[in-house]
Amino acid sequence: MSILGWIVLGGIAGWIASMITGRNDRMGCVTNIAAGIVGAIVGGWIFSFFGGGGVTGFNLGSLIVAVVGAVVVLAVINLIFGRK
Repeated sequence: MSILGWIVLGGIAGWIASMITGRNDRMGCVTNIAAGIVGAIVGGWIFSFFGGGGVTGFNLGSLIVAVVGAVVVLAVINLIFGRK
């Protein structure tokens, strides 16, 4: 997947994850993209640990993996920094 694909997939996944975790009002576009890309990496690791597939391209399965990973990343951020 190209850099542009990672940015678009990361942005969508980060945006969905920020709405799920309730951080949408505090996150901008760049933060959503970063959360989504890091989430895709974390989600790929989590899914491969349990025998599933990771991010394989620009498809629905990869989006689900990235969203799950981004939710985990944002939940850890909430635990560390708390809600204000």
